[in-house]
Amino acid sequence: MILDASSTDEPSIGAGAEPSPVAHAVATAESVLGQRFGSAIPLAEPEDLAGSGPAAVVRARVASSAFSLPRTLVVKHYPGGNDSFAREAASYQLFTALPTEDRVCPELLAHDGDKRVLVIEDLGRAPTLEDKLRGSDSRAAETALLSWARSLGRIHASTASREADFHALLRRLSGKPGGDGEAGYLDGEELVPLAAVAELPALLHDSFGVTTPDAVLDAVERAADNARSVSYRAFSPVDLWPDNNLITGAGVRFLDFEHGRMRNALADVAHLRVPFASSPQPLALPAGMSEAMIAAWRAEVVELWPALADDDLLSAYTLGAQLVLVWLSTWRELPRLPVKKAGPTSRAAALVTWWRDLATRAEQGGDTGVAEHAAQVASALDARFGPDLDLALYPAFR
Repeated sequence: MILDASSTDEPSIGAGAEPSPVAHAVATAESVLGQRFGSAIPLAEPEDLAGSGPAAVVRARVASSAFSLPRTLVVKHYPGGNDSFAREAASYQLFTALPTEDRVCPELLAHDGDKRVLVIEDLGRAPTLEDKLRGSDSRAAETALLSWARSLGRIHASTASREADFHALLRRLSGKPGGDGEAGYLDGEELVPLAAVAELPALLHDSFGVTTPDAVLDAVERAADNARSVSYRAFSPVDLWPDNNLITGAGVRFLDFEHGRMRNALADVAHLRVPFASSPQPLALPAGMSEAMIAAWRAEVVELWPALADDDLLSAYTLGAQLVLVWLSTWRELPRLPVKKAGPTSRAAALVTWWRDLATRAEQGGDTGVAEHAAQVASALDARFGPDLDLALYPAFR
């Protein structure tokens, strides 16, 4: 193994000392690459990429190789006892098996289930969607958002028929007999919307005195059932954050699949209506941007799912998915909000804006019950954390 001490802040390893996570990841990757290609492939100049998940993420240069490999590689090495490795490895295997034109992520070059390591193609230092949104060029940000939505549609279109393949890969890597989405099986993520539906009405009543009418509860339960239905199922990265991708010359490339799974694709489309709701600091998009993103997504999937060419049907499905996502976000975030006045970039401002937008969309869709309830929740949130809260736009659109 070649380690250039001048290129990393990691201390040198003395005899008997535990290797650093970076050094351990590189050594493991070299071992797996050697097994995969049948010849030693030394790596040099390791750079800690400080991934947000449980894995150690390292960029390293291929020091020498008789094989046609990228100049640099990315290594993801997972600690023991973590379930994220199986999902990410199965996800990368699924995409690497697709034709190059359908692959919207880096290529998987080597992996090892026992050593819990992935070696993937390095796409370089391209900007992320987050970089574009927090930049100063509104046109570049808009272009990146539409490219992101199209790439999300390509993910769905290329994986809709591959659920059995994904589950087989996941079983092989995890050693578990079942997989999410298989008959009779619900994992923790699938159960989360059910918990939100059951628990949010009491939370709203206890926090604000807001009562949830039975008709609204019925609408949410139907939407949650649709989210777990067998219709429109495809692969989802789940963590739809603007920094989990790169804007490359070939389009958007998704990076992190630690929670990747098969689910109803409209659960992802909800994130076009409630932009990046689960990300650490979501902000707002300008008027009309969500509609343009949904249109870009639909253009990629309508051949596969022709029923979604019907505007009314797509709007109804999207409203249901938006309803579930807003409920889920409120159920998760409301108990964590500090009891104080909030600003325009806060989670409180996000919840106010999302409920207010839900009221508008429901009114446009003819669901006055949901619209009135959503407006009431938005007003209660604004009275508690405002007044006059409105989620700020991403900097590129200010």
